[in-house]
Amino acid sequence: MKAIRTLLACIRKADQTYNLINHGDKIIVGLSGGKDSMALLYCLNLYRKFSHTEFELQPVTLDLGFPGFNPKPLEEFCESIGLKLIVSDSKEVYEILCIQQEKQHLKHLPCSICSRMKKAAINKVANEMGFNKVAFAHHADDAIETLLMNQIYGARIATFAPKMHLENANIDFIRPFLLVHEKDIKSFVKEENIFIAGSACPADKHTTREDIKVLLNDIYHKFPKSKESFLSMISNYEQEDLWGNEIYYQINQEGLTLKPVVTPIDMWNVTNIRELVFRKEQNIPYLEDEILEEELEAKTYLIYLKDKAIGTIRYRYVNDAYKIERFAILKEYRNKGYGKQAFNYFVDMIAANFNPCTITLNSQEPVIEFYKKLGFIPEGEMFLEAGIKHLKMNKIIK
Repeated sequence: MKAIRTLLACIRKADQTYNLINHGDKIIVGLSGGKDSMALLYCLNLYRKFSHTEFELQPVTLDLGFPGFNPKPLEEFCESIGLKLIVSDSKEVYEILCIQQEKQHLKHLPCSICSRMKKAAINKVANEMGFNKVAFAHHADDAIETLLMNQIYGARIATFAPKMHLENANIDFIRPFLLVHEKDIKSFVKEENIFIAGSACPADKHTTREDIKVLLNDIYHKFPKSKESFLSMISNYEQEDLWGNEIYYQINQEGLTLKPVVTPIDMWNVTNIRELVFRKEQNIPYLEDEILEEELEAKTYLIYLKDKAIGTIRYRYVNDAYKIERFAILKEYRNKGYGKQAFNYFVDMIAANFNPCTITLNSQEPVIEFYKKLGFIPEGEMFLEAGIKHLKMNKIIK
């Protein structure tokens, strides 16, 4: 089978599995000149013709200011497949990277800063042109490498997403090559005689990712089935079996614990407790922000007494402070010391993780004295929130 068929089949599967491309989409393809982005543009242009989905493509390359940048061959390639390349002036990126390299005493330009700035630059082009999606050429091997890098250097099990919505920019990032292996891209480029521009980045082939590539290639050589297993593992939600759902931080020795919200059942318990305490007991109207973006940014926890969820609490990082919110204990478990112990543990946990910091909360009027005794200091005047008097209170952790 020719490599082009393999690539197109993988694009179709990724599209149908992760809902990447829809009718009316206007998609910018980030074109670096490397094999991956050149292959992606070529394949997406073909995919338009048989996918039965009407969408528009626009190749964009960023002039990042790297010495030796020459967009002419990219323009000619785009013209050969009936597209016109847009070259966006982003020369300030190289200047900033050089400053950061010197400031941080790095051996090469900082890749993470470069990546963020490139995304911001291409988002700007998309917004100016009225395009709603940006396609990047990250492939299956990239996903596995990122997974391993996050485990080794970030202590987390994560890789990039097939599709990611950026709320502020109102842009979707999509990765149609997500299921494509790098060896098939190399075969495709050779078979179709696709022009490849050399990278202008001085750090090319001298990054941590290259070390990870070497490590993974050694694993693949010893265990040939491991590459497909790694790729399947990333989306194998049915077989996920990690320790996150087993965490119950011990508050005391009588069975009082603090559990991070991990599963849908956890969130159902949180919602049920809020419903009983805030809406039924206090007659507070429906809290819209519980289903908006701040709910996603919050770290939410359940308070357990043995096997019973008796309360909930969360925090968010807001205006340079860690804001405690939605603290609620079921009525039948109040005045027994459980809420105080759980709250003190929660504050100590935030302080231990982020010291020095400011912890803030908006206290309802009847419990202001409770928080004062726990070291929180009132700030400003009383105000109404959801029809109830509140007072902002802070605790400085040094």
